[in-house]
Order: sequence, then C-alpha cells, then structure tokens
Amino acid sequence: MDSGGSTDMTLAFELEALKALADPNDVFNNARQWTEYVGVVSEKPTYVVTNFTRKHRVRQDFFSGPRGVEESLENIAGQFDTDRHVFVGVDEEDEAVAEATGWEFLQVEDAAEAAGWILADGEPDEEEAPEESARDDWP
Repeated sequence: MDSGGSTDMTLAFELEALKALADPNDVFNNARQWTEYVGVVSEKPTYVVTNFTRKHRVRQDFFSGPRGVEESLENIAGQFDTDRHVFVGVDEEDEAVAEATGWEFLQVEDAAEAAGWILADGEPDEEEAPEESARDDWP
C-alpha cells in the first residue's frame, strides 16, 4: 500500500476485516513497515478479539477493549497522534463509523489489493464453526 512516503499513520482493522485476510500476522508485520500504529477494533467482547489475535500471533498496538467501534476509534485518534487514521472494514456500517469519527475508510478487499495481502478463501471460518459447536456439546 502506498502511504505517500509517510509512515505517520494509525491503521485500525475491524475484526471481521482481519478475519477476511489469509494471514493476519503477515498483514500486521507488513503494515508495520509503513504505519506507526496498527490494531484491531470490534463490537465483539474483548476475549473474542484476544483469542483471535493470539491464535494468529498478531501483536497489536491497541484494541477496542469493552468499548464499541465508534468510541474506540475516537479514543485511538486521541491517543495516537498521527497525520492519518485509516480504518479497514467490511461494510457500509464500518464506513459510516469511519466517517462519523473522522477516519479514512478502506474496504478490506481494496486494502488487500493495494498492499498485496491475500484474502482468505472462507474455509477456516467454516471449519472453526463446527469446532465451537463441538466444544459447546462437550461435557
């Protein structure tokens, strides 16, 4: 992704956008070359984000914690004073939140194409769902 030569950027991924990428750890490592800060925001409970990032060995500079995405983006922008704040999301709702908080918005597919990231084919999530069901049924 071309950042115009400046690394003075904060990059936030909505959890669903990060799940849409084949190798989230590689994406974060790549993004660190041209951003100052990179992390994950989500409406999901903190443990969901933490479990995903641990599983994929993603080292984030920030996460949303118990807050919603909009409040998280506002707080992150106040904490990380960079020239640009870019939010990578998946839908119109994410785009609206970015607009409401003054962040630039990128669809995950557009970000992946620009940065050379590989999108997931959808199979891992399909495989994870039965495992979660199996755990729920397990005594």
